[in-house]
Amino acid sequence: MGRLFGTDGIRGIANRDLTPELAFQVGRAGAYVLSKGNKGKIIVGKDTRISGDMLEAALTAGICSMGIDVVTVGVVPTPAVAYLTRKYEGLAGVVISASHNPVEYNGIKFFNNEGLKLLDEIEEEIEEIILNNKEMATRPIKGEVGKVIVEPKGSRDYIDYLKSTVNIDLSGIKIAMDCGNGALYKIAPELIKELKGELIVINNEPNGININVECGSTNPDMIQKLVLEEKADIGISFDGDGDRIIAVDDKGDLLDGDHILAICGTQLNKEGRLRNNTIVGTIMTNMGLDTYLKNNGMNIVKTTVGDRYVLEEMVKNDYVLGGEQSGHIIFLEYNTTGDGLATGLHLLEVMKETGKRMSELNSLMTNFPQVLVNAKVKDELKHKYMENEEIKSEIEKIEEMFHGEGRVVIRPSGTEPLVRVMIEAKNGDKIEEIASNLAKYIEDRIGINC
Repeated sequence: MGRLFGTDGIRGIANRDLTPELAFQVGRAGAYVLSKGNKGKIIVGKDTRISGDMLEAALTAGICSMGIDVVTVGVVPTPAVAYLTRKYEGLAGVVISASHNPVEYNGIKFFNNEGLKLLDEIEEEIEEIILNNKEMATRPIKGEVGKVIVEPKGSRDYIDYLKSTVNIDLSGIKIAMDCGNGALYKIAPELIKELKGELIVINNEPNGININVECGSTNPDMIQKLVLEEKADIGISFDGDGDRIIAVDDKGDLLDGDHILAICGTQLNKEGRLRNNTIVGTIMTNMGLDTYLKNNGMNIVKTTVGDRYVLEEMVKNDYVLGGEQSGHIIFLEYNTTGDGLATGLHLLEVMKETGKRMSELNSLMTNFPQVLVNAKVKDELKHKYMENEEIKSEIEKIEEMFHGEGRVVIRPSGTEPLVRVMIEAKNGDKIEEIASNLAKYIEDRIGINC
């Protein structure tokens, strides 16, 4: 068995890769490492996947076997678990979800007692116990065994908290929403209605197997169509675990994470709340955002891909806004992880504060043309593409061709045997062809069939 933790926890096909046996071991090892010998409780939430109950039962058994209580909060989004871990003073929090992945996948990711994703060294400590079958001395008996506490107010506490972070009345605002049949299927509509918004909602009837199926933030065509049909002021679409958002303006045009950062960053800067005058993005952030921020007296700092790395940079250097093009947006004043629903609320807040239509706000920055193509590679080689001198040389040739007005970004997928090839340039002519050719070039050298 190889490394368990990827870029966002442990993930795999449920009951094949991520088995109940493994979930039990993860529960035991995680509780042992994160409790540090202290008694207490771990908060557990999940999305709507059919395998969630199975994995929750196994994980919970593992945690309780270490003398730690489990507070189960049911179906809630990832950011709710981060928040509730702090509110309920948990030793840690756990989310059972595979985010935007298909229903056959599931995952386990941890937060520490501050609602932060675990440091690599903590994950490695948990891994070492599991992979090397290390003995843990803790084996409580009698009244020392952990118990399960069902907390029915988890969703309510999260809703009330989100309401406390904004000051808006959504009367007269028409909102189209795609819940992706995921973790926000109940919470998000309830919150918008409590704020008096006019709501049209789809994909809010999960059945355990329809999460992310041709809906949600990874399938934006559906929310774009709904906005235009209903003449909505804004569309908001979530992924399976609710930590990301893709929005749509009143003209049906997409607002990805870069545009959301431009809109919210501008408003925070206007209010004097954009700490250190800087937004945090990633290497995949469109160069159009760099240009917009520079022209408007703001800065951008970029990390490797992954909201955990964005968050680490924000915490380290005291920044309050950061995120990814994919729609993971972090408002560090309020939470320690991406939050799709909170981001939607802040967009609506900017609309109300400025009196502008979302299409006008969406035009603040202009994207550089950008193309993303996947190269199918051998999984064991996906992190070693730059060790191939031919690939390295080909990338350098392409970047020289752009004369400083374009770039090549190559990165391995965190969960699949893929290398993602991104080409971006001020002049978009032929970049799709260039990206496809480079992906093919990589496949020919480290691909599955080479």
